[in-house]
Amino acid sequence: MRWPRTRRGRRRAFQAAVLLSVVALAPSAWLRLSEGDRVGTVESAPEAPVAVVFGAGLFDGEPSPYLAHRLDAALTLYQQHKVQAILVTGDNSRDDYDEPDAMQAYLVGHGVPEVRVVEDYAGFDTWDSCTRAHRIFGVDRAVLVSQTFHVRRALALCQAAGIDSYAVGVHEPEDVTWYYGGLREIPGAGKAALNAWLRPDPRFLGAKEPGITKALTDAAGH
Repeated sequence: MRWPRTRRGRRRAFQAAVLLSVVALAPSAWLRLSEGDRVGTVESAPEAPVAVVFGAGLFDGEPSPYLAHRLDAALTLYQQHKVQAILVTGDNSRDDYDEPDAMQAYLVGHGVPEVRVVEDYAGFDTWDSCTRAHRIFGVDRAVLVSQTFHVRRALALCQAAGIDSYAVGVHEPEDVTWYYGGLREIPGAGKAALNAWLRPDPRFLGAKEPGITKALTDAAGH
């Protein structure tokens, strides 16, 4: 592709490039501006019935470091009595990959009663996790847990799904993995804007699940 030779052509090319940049970055700006006062830390998080932890990959069947850090934050929320139940939502689309079971095993291994950790096996992306949390598990209010580069998108989508949410952003060293995650959020923000507008059904809807109700009933009895 040749750069235009005339001044008018160069000006139009520059204007087109600026317009494309604005269009590409507008969803990211929307996420940052619309949800700023609902993003914080474990310490600033309000009490809520449920913490929602989003999957972030496995290494040899165990939570990846990023996922373990999310689970540690949810564990602290539980230990500080800010939440009574934890919904772990992730990918179990094939037999040899099971994020929710690995997440539950991690939390139970760190002292959370099994009944308080509820698994969503069809959290294939952030929108699916949010809308299923509300429509399948009956979550109306929650603290969301993810890395700082992802948590605003999770917050916007869960709000759109009908969940009154607060987001805890887990900080990580700004290394290659962190920058890669941040870059993924640029197209992810565009997809989030469409999901928040159109509110499609998740890839798998299914029947309502009683796990959160059972977890909160157990919490009320202790």
